[in-house]
Amino acid sequence: MKLNYVHHVGLICSDLDRSIYFYHDILGFKFQNEPTGWFEGPGLAKGVGVPNAKLRQVSLWVDATTSFELIEYAQRADTAGKSVPNNHLGAAHVCFEVEDIHKTRAELESHGVTFYSDVNVVDEGPLAGWRWCYFSDPDGLALELIQWDYYKKEEHDAAVVEYLKNRPALSSLTPLFKK
Repeated sequence: MKLNYVHHVGLICSDLDRSIYFYHDILGFKFQNEPTGWFEGPGLAKGVGVPNAKLRQVSLWVDATTSFELIEYAQRADTAGKSVPNNHLGAAHVCFEVEDIHKTRAELESHGVTFYSDVNVVDEGPLAGWRWCYFSDPDGLALELIQWDYYKKEEHDAAVVEYLKNRPALSSLTPLFKK
C-alpha cells in the first residue's frame, strides 16, 4: 500500500464564519471551495458516524496539495464550549513548518493570537533541530509552528533500526483492532 500525501486535515469548529476569518484572513489560506449550506440526511449521518448529523463546511488550501476542512455541526456533543485537552484520547494538533518562527510568531501575535509558551529550542535527542511553539485557534484547537533548523539523518536512521529490532512484541500489546 502507498499513501501519497495528506490531502486535508479536518477540524470541527463552533462557528464556521468566525473560523474563516482566522484561517483565511489571518493565516492566509486560500479557498478551495466556498462555504457550503447545511447538509443533512441519513447518508451523511451514516457517513460521519453521527446520528442526525447536520453540518456545513469549507475547504481552504494550505499549499498546492494540502487543505484544511473546517466543519460546523448544528448540534455538537456537550463540551461546555471547550476543546478537547491535548492529553485526551482523540485530541490532535496541526503543525505548520515556517522559515522564521520568531517572525511568524510576532506576526500572529499582532493579530491577537496568544501562545502557550516561548519558542522551545531542542538541540539534543530525537527532536534535535526543532524550534517549536503551540497556539490556539478561536475554538481553542491546538496548532503548532515549527522551524526545523537541522536533521541528523544518519543518527535517526540508526535509532529507528535499533527501535524496530527491540520494540515490544505485538502480542504483548493491546490488540490493534477489536474482533
